[in-house]
Amino acid sequence: MKALICEAFGPIDTLAIKELPSPAPGPRQLLVEVRAAAVNFSDALVVQGLYQVKPRLPFTPGAEISGIVESVGAEVADFRPGDRIIAVVGQGGFAQQCIADAARAMPLPAGMDFESGAALVLAYCTSLHGLKDRGHLKAGETLVVLGAAGGVGISAIEIGKAMGARVIAAASSDDKLALCRKVGADETLNYSTENLKDRINELTAGKGADVVYDAVGGPHTEPALRALAWRGRLLVVGFAAGGIPKIPLNLTLLKERSIVGVYWGEAMKHDPAGHLGNLQQLHQWFAAGTIRPVVSERFPLAAARDAVASIANRQVKGKIVVLPND
Repeated sequence: MKALICEAFGPIDTLAIKELPSPAPGPRQLLVEVRAAAVNFSDALVVQGLYQVKPRLPFTPGAEISGIVESVGAEVADFRPGDRIIAVVGQGGFAQQCIADAARAMPLPAGMDFESGAALVLAYCTSLHGLKDRGHLKAGETLVVLGAAGGVGISAIEIGKAMGARVIAAASSDDKLALCRKVGADETLNYSTENLKDRINELTAGKGADVVYDAVGGPHTEPALRALAWRGRLLVVGFAAGGIPKIPLNLTLLKERSIVGVYWGEAMKHDPAGHLGNLQQLHQWFAAGTIRPVVSERFPLAAARDAVASIANRQVKGKIVVLPND
């Protein structure tokens, strides 16, 4: 099989396509023919050695996939060859075949194509966990989404609307904001040309936002925190801007604001029942047409390196996927 290989942490342009033996599933694993693999910002960080988890070299990036089960391990009871599935694999997705733990796989929901399936889990599970379990977002509250045109941002807009919030989408260009309005944002702001704090206060008649969903970090976090209402919650999701901000803690005291970490991958291990409930909710919303992953670009496996570079350069709207077997 062919796979994208990272042999040393460093520049993305050192990634290469290589021929590898087909892997064999362990007792509780599945061998999957990968039909689509979503590209996430974490993939770009991992191959550069900038992520909090460093895989053993060499490795194939790609954390979430959809595909068809080819074979199953001896202890697997819930899947069989031919099943169409979604799986969170952590690594290995940018390849024609991939090993998935059966415990982290699920059937592809009825009516969902492979591309949408690959784009669903990390973004939408992160956003639902963040907004519901950590942010306690309530109907009628105002939610501000930073980096709103990316895959995680789009999911936060859709889920925020499904939960009854008024959603203000913040992004770095007008074309990105047009996409945010298309998927349901009530208001938009361009933090490349507008003052983030002032514009949030203007759009909330001076009250401030109840919840800020921050997957960007860098220079945007502090002004967003300053624009929170009384007992507002800042959800720390990621640092796509590259910098981890240092926050004056008196800003939390002044209006009893909260800074809340969101780490879905770890939360899933601590609360598997809660994760299952969230997945069921996402399936219901998808079936009703309430959420719909936006896949903006598709790359063949030969161009997987370009896909990783695109997301590292923040050129992506919605989600992009690699199609290893096309």
